[in-house]
Amino acid sequence: MIKYQKKALKAGTYVDTAHVDSVIRTYKQERWVYNTERIGKEDSLSTWYSIEELEEFIETAKSNGADGIKIYFAAYPKDFAKVPEYAGRQSVVLVATKQKQTEEGVQNKDVYVDGKSGAQILAYNFGSICPPFCGGKGVGPDDGVGIAIVDRKDKGLTII
Repeated sequence: MIKYQKKALKAGTYVDTAHVDSVIRTYKQERWVYNTERIGKEDSLSTWYSIEELEEFIETAKSNGADGIKIYFAAYPKDFAKVPEYAGRQSVVLVATKQKQTEEGVQNKDVYVDGKSGAQILAYNFGSICPPFCGGKGVGPDDGVGIAIVDRKDKGLTII
């Protein structure tokens, strides 16, 4: 009897503090400052989810045939009434995926499940975004990672 073992899929790797500081600092200097100017308020810098809710989403994804999670960058509409503090700010949406071999090669296809009104994408959103909700700390040097000085031209320098 021949046994086949499915190889674990892996796309990322653990990184160190210097890497985290570098990529967050770059984001703040090259994206965040422009997003903030465009929406007229500080854009979000992070989204927080509890380990328990992430584990629940992963288990739900697995039980529906998923073998991965795609994280989409997203932004709430500027007139977002469901959580007005989120209006215009960026977020992430987690989408369950299943790797498939296609004529174009291996692709990570979004997983759909039966919903009340037909097939619905299996996705998760509405983490706690900072700003506006930063656990009482706010956004600034005390956050500990990716501290950057951003030149906001006529609005001066900002430490984030």
